[in-house]
Amino acid sequence: MVEAFAVASGKGGTGKTTSTLALGMALAKEYDVTVVDADTGMANLLFHAGLADVETTLHDVLVDGGAPVAAATYERFGLSVVPCGTSLAAFEAAEPARLRDVVAELAADTDVLLLDSPATLGSKSAVLPIVLADRVVVVLQPTIPAISDGLKVQEYALSYDTGVAGTLFNRVQGDVEDVAAKADRYFEGPLLATVPESDAARAARSAGEPLLEHAPEAPAAAAYREAAAALEPRAGDADDVAERFRTAVIPDPP
Repeated sequence: MVEAFAVASGKGGTGKTTSTLALGMALAKEYDVTVVDADTGMANLLFHAGLADVETTLHDVLVDGGAPVAAATYERFGLSVVPCGTSLAAFEAAEPARLRDVVAELAADTDVLLLDSPATLGSKSAVLPIVLADRVVVVLQPTIPAISDGLKVQEYALSYDTGVAGTLFNRVQGDVEDVAAKADRYFEGPLLATVPESDAARAARSAGEPLLEHAPEAPAAAAYREAAAALEPRAGDADDVAERFRTAVIPDPP
């Protein structure tokens, strides 16, 4: 089985990378999980996963004649992690279209793929993870701008027949019941969880560890486990999924 999820927001600062790793670690209790930093322009997964010093990253795979995918795949915290580098020169040399083959290869040896997606929809490399995914997890903060940008992500995903796994309210302070009720009218899929603002999440980022490793008993960690339990990954055929990834048409941004 394999299912690919794009974790997306349409807006920076929502805690998308923290959410990707937290969902991955929670799902890894039951599934083989691979997390890919598909934000090739503004990568930061490597800092969250303690991989800042690695030599080979996704950038090295995405160039002509580049490194094999296995060389950029690291076992960390019960996950397979494919980080992306932060060099501007490497980003400019990388060919985003090659991400299709990378994801196709990874799909052959995992149960769940989580694609940490770029925060905006402004380029072909930014929207490609949403198109490649089976379903998208929309990460929101309970603000009008964040919800508006999240709706753009949903609209784009649905236009390419990518399903919506649900929404995740993150970095929440106070009661968001009214906001969540309003969002429920417009978003496909369920509200997966409401994750509170967390000092533990900030400390985890500083320590270069995922939240569920750094502070597994924190309320935010419990909320992410709740969200992961609600995802219920589907059993797709790995060969069919890989072929779909390899032949995906690279879309234009909205």
